[in-house]
This record gives sequence, structure tokens and C-alpha cells, in this order.
Amino acid sequence: MGLMKKFIRILCAFSAISASCGVSAAAGGSFDIMSFSGPKARDLYYVITRDMDAALLSMSSGKIDVLSDIYRPVDVERLEASGSVNLSVASSYHGFFVTFNLRRFPWDQKELRQAAAMVIDRRRWVRDLFAGYCEPLLSFLPPVSNYSTRGGLPRFDAEEAKKLLSGAGWTWNRSGWLVAPDGRELPNTRILCPPSSVAATSTEIAELAAEAFRSIGIPAEAEPMDFQTLLSKVDIGDFDACTNAWSMSLDPDVLYSFYHSSMNVEGGSNQSGIGDPELDKALFDLRYAPDERSARDASERAQALLAELMPVIPIYSRYSISAASKAWDGIFSTDTSTSDNLLTLISMTPSDGSERPIYWNIPEEIRTLNPLVSSTAYDWTVLGTIYDTPLSTDPYTKEDIPWLAETWSITREGSGTALAFTFRKGLKWQDGYPLSAHDFAYTLQFIKDNLVPRFYDNVKDIDKIEVSPDGLTVKVYMKNTSYWHLHNIGGMIILPKHIMENVPDWRTWQPSNRPRTAADGTELTELIGTGPFVFRESRTGEYVHMTRSEHYFLNREAGQ
Repeated sequence: MGLMKKFIRILCAFSAISASCGVSAAAGGSFDIMSFSGPKARDLYYVITRDMDAALLSMSSGKIDVLSDIYRPVDVERLEASGSVNLSVASSYHGFFVTFNLRRFPWDQKELRQAAAMVIDRRRWVRDLFAGYCEPLLSFLPPVSNYSTRGGLPRFDAEEAKKLLSGAGWTWNRSGWLVAPDGRELPNTRILCPPSSVAATSTEIAELAAEAFRSIGIPAEAEPMDFQTLLSKVDIGDFDACTNAWSMSLDPDVLYSFYHSSMNVEGGSNQSGIGDPELDKALFDLRYAPDERSARDASERAQALLAELMPVIPIYSRYSISAASKAWDGIFSTDTSTSDNLLTLISMTPSDGSERPIYWNIPEEIRTLNPLVSSTAYDWTVLGTIYDTPLSTDPYTKEDIPWLAETWSITREGSGTALAFTFRKGLKWQDGYPLSAHDFAYTLQFIKDNLVPRFYDNVKDIDKIEVSPDGLTVKVYMKNTSYWHLHNIGGMIILPKHIMENVPDWRTWQPSNRPRTAADGTELTELIGTGPFVFRESRTGEYVHMTRSEHYFLNREAGQ
């Protein structure tokens, strides 16, 4: 059976797979988080396995219980043939790009970026590398997004690319390398990428891109390097070009974060450094769209401008594929969410009734567990089990649902908007101290006052914050209106005020290395949230050890 047919068969069999994994049969719109109780497991180990073949072997032999980010067709076949795992597949908000650094020559030249985009044969690359498990990314939002324009990128044509450059005054020297209209010769472009042992396809795409660039006279080569080093270089703008992948959100205003000039700061999301007045205007209109129709219009304008400016080249969007061991019950997945999610972590229990740890694979070293500066998906795999948000998303419908906040409201206040969140009673931090609306108010104000790049875009439009006398409700007044304010504020993590007030410098804060005594005298660290698992220990190159939080709001077995 061909790989594409096999993939289609996996998708068609998804309902049966989900049922065997213990997925709730609730219809969309009837999902209730309070029907869950957990976590069931006492210990969780995030196992760091950088080599995919080693991870697959560990999965097949039962040493790993959940494996994410499966993308090679041969690996899907191998896991399916093992008979020991259930596979789950879903469309995802993933996007993979080649990003240029527009802060330096030669990639500050628009025509060069346009020509480079015209020699990217993404359809062939995706077909050859992924055999149907990914799809070409034809815009700046993933195909699953309702706001993706699904087109408008320059078509693959090397000869047209050369004509474009020649018409703009570019020439070629005797060696065949491009010379800019002002006479400057092009320096060698190093396309930073992870090593093949970590992300083989990322390395191969960097090599293919370098080869394509060279075909029209751009000196270029792939430069694999340690992933953490790569991220550090990109954060400070010390690169020519790089490969990168983003996990994007349901809302198209994520484009504002990636491409608005105000986000071109060290550690910010505007890694290319693009700054264009017309694009800024379209992105501003998108961010502050008062309704869905206005948002759609601004989104289309922004994507059309990005297709002209080409600060990045979209390459592909990956289907999310994960594997979960059949030795566990309570694995949760839907047609839009694979089994590697928080609800699975909460519900997992061994099928044989025994008590044992969960072993969950992470394919890369943890960079930092400081939630204010961390930006990698691997860091947030861990941090996402520690920190919580007021609102979450229905895994069936993708609509907003209560989480730490039991209710919320949106009202117009003059020319602005007021968001009110009322928290559940009895919430506690993992160290046993009570959580109140004051913690959320403190978090928002702290991030705004300190201009924290990772989250500042969410909070910069806050005018003032009020907390009710009973400490349960926080009211956030926004200076303006936006279709996205609820998600930007309601999706913010909450930090413990009683810990953050004693942090000397949030930039260098290493909470996992600073001791903290819990209310009952237990020795923890300052890495304290309200999530289902508590941080215990991290060993470089080996694992991150977590234990069940007895204070988690769904841990009703502990009397919560």
C-alpha cells in the first residue's frame, strides 16, 4: 500500500483509534472540563531523546509512553506495524519557514528576497521529504486557518527570478555570483538550521534552499548548529537566514507579532526585522479589528503585502501525528487534537491497574524554564504543565471554555473594552498558597511595566486593572477595541505574586534553581504554577522529573 493511501487510511480510521484510546464521545459544544479528574499518575518524566530512531525504539519497547512530532512517513509505518501504539492525526497550526535577516545586506534588498522565493520548489520538496504527511504552505498562515489566503506566493520559476533581478539592476560577475545595483558583491549567506540528528528534514530543507539560491547566483550554504545556539543567534539578530517552525494560534493576529515593526526587539517574534509602513498599517488594522469581517479584510491585505515583501519564505505545514502506548487508558484525542495534550496527561492511567510513571518524549534539550523568556516548544511542553491560564479552548469546537476563570464577560467602556474574569473559588498554587485575582492583575501589570518581549504584545493596550473586594474577579480595561483582546488577555499565563515580588531580575531568573518552601514545609523551587504537575528535577540530556500537584483544581481525589 502506498504511503499516501496508508495515511488516508489512518485518517479514516481515526474515530476507531480515538474510541480505543478512551476518548470522550461528547459532541462538539458539550465539552465540560469539570468532567475530568486527575492527574491519575504520580510521576511524570519528560525524557530527552534527540535521535528519532532512538525515540522510536524506546516507544516500541515500552520505555516511552507518548511520542510527539512524528513526521517521517517510514516512522509512521514502523509504529503502526509494531502493534503496541495508537496513532492520532490532526491538522495543525504549524508553519515552517526560511527566514531572512532584513537588518543587514543583502537580505535588506526586496528584489533579492522575491527572487529567492521564486526558486523554492516547495511542492516537490514537500512531496519528496514527507510523502503526503505535510502540505505545501502557500501563504503566511497554515491551511487549517480560516484566515489563510492559500495562495499569492511567487510561483516556482528560476528564469523569471533571474529576469526580475536583471530588470532591477542586478548583474553577475565572472564567477556567476550576483552583484547588487550599487556594485556590492554578495557575501556568503549561511542558512542556520538544527543538525540532522535533531531535525533531519530541517537540515535538508536548508541545504535545498542553499542549492536553489546558488542556482541564481546567491552564494549560500546550510550551517547546522546546536539548536540552543541557533535560537540565541536569532534572538539577537546575528544571522543571515535560518529555518524555523512556528506553532501558530487560531487567531490571524499572530501575524502582528511576527511582522509588525514594533515587535522587532531582541528576543521578540519579529525575527526577520521587517518594518514596512503599509504592512504595519494592515497589521494594525488586523490587531484592532472590531469584528470578524474587518479582521478578514485586514488579514488578506497583510498576507498580500507579505507575499510582496517576502521577509520569510513559507515552506510547509505539518500534520500533527503522535503515538501513545496501548498500555495506558485515558488517552484523549479528537479530529483536531492529537493525543499529546494536557487532557491526556491528566487522564492517563495504566491499563493493568498498576502505579507507574508516565514517560513522555521531548526531542530536544530544554533551553530555559524561565516562563518570561522561554520561546521554544520544548520548554513550553514542560512549562505548559506548570502554568495555567484563565481560559482554554474546547478540543472539539475550538471555542473558548472556562479554565481557572469560571466566568468572563466583555463590555464596551467608552472607546475601549473591559474584560472581566471571575476565578473559581479555592484555587491554590502548587506550593499550597491560595491563588486570587490579585495574582492575575499582578502578572499583567508586571509584564506591561517591564516590557517583557515574550508577552508584551498581549498587554500593551491595557489602560488599568481592578480587582474586586472578594479577590475573585479582575477587570481589565483596554484602551481600545479589538476582536482579539479576549484571547490575548484570557490566554495569558498567571504567575504567583508572592514569588515574583522577590525575583531580583526577571531576565536572568532561573526559577528551577531557586529553592522555595511550600505551605506544608515541602521543599520545592520557585517554578510554581497552578498546573497538574510540579517541577522536581532536571538533568541535562536525560529528563525533567515532575510529580502530581495535590492542589490542582481537577485533582478532586485529593479533596480539591
